[in-house]
Amino acid sequence: MRRILLLVVLLLALGSLAGATARLSIELVPKITVRGEKGTTQWVEWSPTLEAGAVWQVLTNVALGSEPIIMVDLAVAASQRFYRVTHVPPQTNAPAGMVVVPPGPFQMGDSFNDSPESVIETPVHTVYVSAFYMDQYEVTKMLWDDVKSWSEGNGYAFGNPGDGKAANYPVHSVNWYDVVKWCNARSEKEGRVAAYFSDAALTQVYKTAELAPYVRWNAGYRLPTEAEWEKAARGGASGQRFPWSDSDTITHSRANYYSSSFYYYDVSPTRGLHPTYGAGDYMSPVGSFAANGYGLYDMAGNVWEWCWDWPDWYPSAPQTDPRGAASGIYRVVRGGGWYREAIYSRTAYRGNGTPDFRGGGSGFRSVLPTGQP
Repeated sequence: MRRILLLVVLLLALGSLAGATARLSIELVPKITVRGEKGTTQWVEWSPTLEAGAVWQVLTNVALGSEPIIMVDLAVAASQRFYRVTHVPPQTNAPAGMVVVPPGPFQMGDSFNDSPESVIETPVHTVYVSAFYMDQYEVTKMLWDDVKSWSEGNGYAFGNPGDGKAANYPVHSVNWYDVVKWCNARSEKEGRVAAYFSDAALTQVYKTAELAPYVRWNAGYRLPTEAEWEKAARGGASGQRFPWSDSDTITHSRANYYSSSFYYYDVSPTRGLHPTYGAGDYMSPVGSFAANGYGLYDMAGNVWEWCWDWPDWYPSAPQTDPRGAASGIYRVVRGGGWYREAIYSRTAYRGNGTPDFRGGGSGFRSVLPTGQP
């Protein structure tokens, strides 16, 4: 259970400064003092109520040094807000190369309505997602080969070997079934409880064949749900078109994708495939572009990323940890790819593919529940 370090009740702002004029007015700015052990990270959270069942939303992460940090909430709304500071669970159980995605609600879906895909990307709705760890980078060919080599002597059977330009490039041409089995192998290789099973009783670890497995959600490496992926891709920002929060446009300096002037939000000075990468395909080494607000790389472009879900229509009502439809034909892919236009790299875009598909642009990253062995 997260330890609540501080709870501060702060009321709404009463006024504002009048721009660049000489006129002054009184303003109450919520100030939160964050204390804790040096080197730890805290979440500053807010809620409009203290009633039972209140939903706390992460305002920001704070990394502590030797002195307390005083922060203010300049985005305070015209209604009361309650604040608390909670300790981020330590990442001692998470492997190197993973980052924590904090718990809390976010707005899922397309808020721009400028895409023919908007019908399946709306309505925008509130989704609460529990905390989890996510691979900082798309799974590389080196990591894929390391786990797959171990798996071959431990009862696993893969339908395809996976491909990649080099060790530090994302693995690609991997289908959904093999990616799920790989997640199990990674868990077992590290002495963790597997997440996917062949039977409803969760006794037979999924290692062979092509089937829709049962899931132990609180254990082991697994694919992100579609909601987990979108929350992670947004990096703590709200209502943005792409995984960065300072702009709603895209260029080749931001991501590896196919640039086209057809989309007004694609303002890259270079068009077509990315000019930096070539030699057979145009994938880029993982981490070639800036990370988003959660420290995640390549959430737009490079390779498509498999998710758990069968696609389902979005509801208008709030949801908590949704996991898609109960059955279907396709599995969700997210993030776009090096050979696709800007529209597919939007954070809200929902792609799909049959789980046996192993195209040259399909890859993935895995997640791990926080605090699990």
